[in-house]
Amino acid sequence: MNFIISITTNFLLSTILIMVAFWLPQINLYAEKASPYECGFDPMGSARLPFSMKFFLVAITFLLFDLEIALLLPLPWASQNFNLNMAIFMALFLILLLASSLAYEWLNKGLEWVE
Repeated sequence: MNFIISITTNFLLSTILIMVAFWLPQINLYAEKASPYECGFDPMGSARLPFSMKFFLVAITFLLFDLEIALLLPLPWASQNFNLNMAIFMALFLILLLASSLAYEWLNKGLEWVE
């Protein structure tokens, strides 16, 4: 029953947020408003800075490891309510997955910052 209520609440909340996003008036950007502003003068150079792809890959790797660690947080609850052997097996599987992905990143030099 709680599962059905939570799924219904999530579905209704996401539907309402999507409908509000479509119904809100769109912001009309015109050329002057979308241009970069430098103290009233025309810009001297590009307003866009180059983005480091290495930084992006490290950030994505951090997010993936963080999400995998978040999967281990309900482990104490799972060990009380379900089969203890299955909970330990799933925890060891997640830890093995974390360790193997860390080893893969380390061997492929995905964690090194210097190019």
